[in-house]
Amino acid sequence: MKKNLYLIALLLLAACQPKKVEPADIGRIWKATSVKENGVVVFTEGNTGSAKPGYARFRLDLTSKEQVRFTDVDGRTLSGQWSLSPDNNRLILENLSPPPTGSAGNIEFYITDKPTQERLLLKRTNESRKTGNTVNEYELVPE
Repeated sequence: MKKNLYLIALLLLAACQPKKVEPADIGRIWKATSVKENGVVVFTEGNTGSAKPGYARFRLDLTSKEQVRFTDVDGRTLSGQWSLSPDNNRLILENLSPPPTGSAGNIEFYITDKPTQERLLLKRTNESRKTGNTVNEYELVPE
């Protein structure tokens, strides 16, 4: 009887192992279609009256397995490595060169909705000094 209890406990523990999360398929070049700064829409693709038309230059090139090219609102392009957190909830850009001001070369984004082939929703995990210390949210589509 005691052996049966151990066997049952072992089977239950094995069944409770977390499922392996498959990495999200986001390996493409993304451009901004809509951007919010502190919750206020400042850019909408195709809207000539956008408060921050520079976001038309925004690009996030994730086509290489580990290398990233990131072009922000000011048109400056940074290069480094990218990865996803183990749970697919964060996109991590590391060792960016030249390093963004005050970032130690790293920028992280929360992935706010499950990515699809046609849409990637991101929110910066911290403020962007480049945009006046705002927390920015991006709706991205393939280029």
